[in-house]
Amino acid sequence: MASVFLEGEAVEVGNIFCIGRNYAAHVEELKNEIPSEPVVFMKPSGSILNSGGTILLPEFSRDVQFECELVLLIGRDSDGTGEGEDILGCVAGYGVGLDLTARDIQCRLKAQGLPWLKAKGFRHSACVSDFAAADRIGNQDKVLFSLKQNGVLKQRGETGLMIYPIREILHKLAADYGLGKGIWCLPERPPAWAQSVRGTIWHWSWTAWCAPLSR
Repeated sequence: MASVFLEGEAVEVGNIFCIGRNYAAHVEELKNEIPSEPVVFMKPSGSILNSGGTILLPEFSRDVQFECELVLLIGRDSDGTGEGEDILGCVAGYGVGLDLTARDIQCRLKAQGLPWLKAKGFRHSACVSDFAAADRIGNQDKVLFSLKQNGVLKQRGETGLMIYPIREILHKLAADYGLGKGIWCLPERPPAWAQSVRGTIWHWSWTAWCAPLSR
């Protein structure tokens, strides 16, 4: 089983839940309708690459695109039914990551009405920073994050602009699938993406409360 790092300690990760179409500007960009509930898809744990690793792009795709996202690490189980439960208490840590998509493969599979796991779940398609402990985050709805490609700013996001806030996403995941220790959630990216290029150097940064964290 793959592991990520929370304040320097390794944590095994099982399921990876990802949320799609969660920024209004992104929905408009793709000419999609705003969803009536969070759109959920998954990645295998084998897709994880920790900070400092080298991304190996898949040979089967000629159009791998990247998206910077906030990442949540779940620290305890929940099915969302606990009376008076603060669902945010399930979050053990926050980080940032890259969601890579083989867009050409995804478009082909979608056109055929087939699942597109190959386009989203290949090795190194889920890159992640080390996690900061959740109690270091003052307000999860006011987290800023950004991504540079070879020193050029490519994306900038703010959790306050998401259609479905983190609390609501966690309630939905807990009720429909159950949350468990080590589960990893990507609440989705801000608008704009770009094609990944071999030899790229990535730098992501994020700010929560008043202290910046970079990888």
